[in-house]
Amino acid sequence: MLETKNLTIRFGGHVAVNAVSCTFAPGTLTAIVGPNGAGKTTYFNLISGQLRASVGEVFLNGQNLTGQSPSARTRAGLGRAFQLTNLFPNLSVLENVRLAVQATQGGAHLRGLNLWSIWSDHSALTDRAHAILETVAMLDKQGQTVASLPHGDQRKLEVALLMALDPVVYMFDEPTAGMSHDEAPVILNLIRALKKDKTKTILLVEHKMDVVRELADRIIVLHNGALVADGDPATVIASPVVQEAYLGVAPTVEGVSA
Repeated sequence: MLETKNLTIRFGGHVAVNAVSCTFAPGTLTAIVGPNGAGKTTYFNLISGQLRASVGEVFLNGQNLTGQSPSARTRAGLGRAFQLTNLFPNLSVLENVRLAVQATQGGAHLRGLNLWSIWSDHSALTDRAHAILETVAMLDKQGQTVASLPHGDQRKLEVALLMALDPVVYMFDEPTAGMSHDEAPVILNLIRALKKDKTKTILLVEHKMDVVRELADRIIVLHNGALVADGDPATVIASPVVQEAYLGVAPTVEGVSA
């Protein structure tokens, strides 16, 4: 479904992502891990279009997205959640989701101020928004402005917006970042629920290895911008390159740290 070919970006003399070729199949959740500065978020930005590749291509269902804008990639089926929430802070929870639902209806960008018309005229959109808010357990907060929500609820709302866009690829960049121990399981449960749809592909950048072990069908490891490991979680986590590069474990000799 999703493929990157030789994807590379250079900032001056620094190669932040170095010739990464990878395919991601429907019905799988792939965790992208690596030490700080490994290129994980930069790789995400290249896929979703926030950054333009120096070399390489991005394909979705055979369509070359390489030269397309982030919004065009979203319309093609890429859904991206960021480390920091990306919401309309002065609108209500319901209005945020309804706008996302309306964006999937086609032609909303051509209707000018009609986008802000009285929402009672759009009962189907409202019903869909209510259903999504019920799924993420936020229906009781539909009238609150986003700015008034605690951080955990804003992260939940961002997942709701992704669901409203109904992408074929979900991209989560550290979805539990900044969340308390009590808040994080709610987001992880939402990702578990999305994973049940075997027509979708999920990419997850995450530092918490317990989360990766539980959720991932596959792990790819980036180090200094290059793809250094790719496989099932148990095999990848146990590999020497990951133990050293990601977990910071030095090589051992006869069970003694070198």
